[in-house]
Amino acid sequence: MTESKTTEKIRCDACPVMCYIADGKAGACDRYANHGGDLIRLDPLTIIQTGDQKLVPFLGDQGDQDTWDGDIIKGDRPFITAVGAGTTYPDYKPAPFIASQKIDGIDMVTVVTEGIFSYCGVKVKIDTDRHIGHERDVVRVDGEPIGHVTTSEYGSKMLSLGGVEHLTGGTKKEGRVTCDALLKLCNREAVTMLIGEEGHETEIIVEAGQPPIINGIRENLMRVGCGSATIGMFPMQWIGHVDDVVVVDDHITGVLSEHETGKQLNVPPTGIKILGRRSTSGRYFQVAEPGLGWGGTNIDDPLKILGPFNPKIAWEGLRLLMVSTTGEQYAYYELDASLAPQPKPIPAQLKASADLIAENCEPSVCSVLFMGGAGGSLRAGVTENPVRLTHSVKSALTNVTCGGAETYVWPGGGITVMVDVMDMPTQSFGYVPTPALVAPIEFTLRVSDYKALGGHVDHIVSIKEIKQDTARKVQKNPRVRDPLAISNYRWSKEAG
Repeated sequence: MTESKTTEKIRCDACPVMCYIADGKAGACDRYANHGGDLIRLDPLTIIQTGDQKLVPFLGDQGDQDTWDGDIIKGDRPFITAVGAGTTYPDYKPAPFIASQKIDGIDMVTVVTEGIFSYCGVKVKIDTDRHIGHERDVVRVDGEPIGHVTTSEYGSKMLSLGGVEHLTGGTKKEGRVTCDALLKLCNREAVTMLIGEEGHETEIIVEAGQPPIINGIRENLMRVGCGSATIGMFPMQWIGHVDDVVVVDDHITGVLSEHETGKQLNVPPTGIKILGRRSTSGRYFQVAEPGLGWGGTNIDDPLKILGPFNPKIAWEGLRLLMVSTTGEQYAYYELDASLAPQPKPIPAQLKASADLIAENCEPSVCSVLFMGGAGGSLRAGVTENPVRLTHSVKSALTNVTCGGAETYVWPGGGITVMVDVMDMPTQSFGYVPTPALVAPIEFTLRVSDYKALGGHVDHIVSIKEIKQDTARKVQKNPRVRDPLAISNYRWSKEAG
């Protein structure tokens, strides 16, 4: 970081905006400030402790700061994340921290930097059967397009948000709104979105790690399976207690008596008629339009998907259970003398079967995955020959993490990473008003490999030399793989 002083202000060169900051004020990104003529970072460097010793919380992270003794090296293997490390803008500068330590007798180095990601976005997985929009429907925040619906997966809806087309390819307002929405999502904050065209909109509130709120209703359960799968999973709960079962589903509605499951269990035909497109035995598509009702359809009355029963097969008193794929909606009927279904109180055994379906449903939750491409300044901050870093990553000689969290590195050219924001330390993301997100990224490898790829070896320092007094310590996330584990590397497997 360099500073260029004017009469009352200093210049910050952490990003292309190049703010002039007055004393006591912060820059446009709220990450750097002028403190008595010195450019300071407002959020602290974050260090993950991977040892077994107890940590002393710091900076308000659930503890009494008066007990902190200033020692950040309490675990036997601390990992310096790029959260709060700073950037390398412009590109020629070495990364802010290039820290070495010995791991299992091997000299390792971790290169950390906060990347300015103009090419980035998030992929959002929303566990729900409710219809939130058709594929390619535009997602809007504050009236601005920030992304679109991609497709439905098994019990989930997927959104693709952000990307350079929205950040810099539209109006200034679109870019600002997109950047703000991405920042909130990546920092685990709630964002209210509208999906679809005016008059046919769905409002959804998305927050990482929390259930979605769709048109003001908080979702509870992710479906156990499609209607056909539900028929195959729970038939033994119904045999002897009911004559037929219909599991209502927007995708594949299942009918017990026609399904292969029912045939193998000797369930007799009931003469039932489903108003949908028949696929294979006992499986129906398009029984209703998508919506917020039973099984992700637009119906509140399940009888709407039934046609007249076949009088040559059906009988008075026939017992029928209709249930949704989450077990949250259910109804019991018996046919009267005219073979019309009449609602009746549900028997205890059938109510228990609906409860069992619900019990087997996982909680509905929103998952937010940050995705970005590590380009010029990131790679140049690691080595003077950036393509060698790409090759080293693809050869599993270099392990890439974001805030210490495990990443998925996409195949093909470049270093395109994806990471679950729930695996990262809180408040890992920032922004610059270009607009772009600022995200942490770390590259860990053997010192020998770092020298071989032309790394900035003259800037390597021992982790014990890293300044301690303003660092934030966090416990290692128990569900995240150890970023310093030797097993992360191809050479460890070859040695074995």
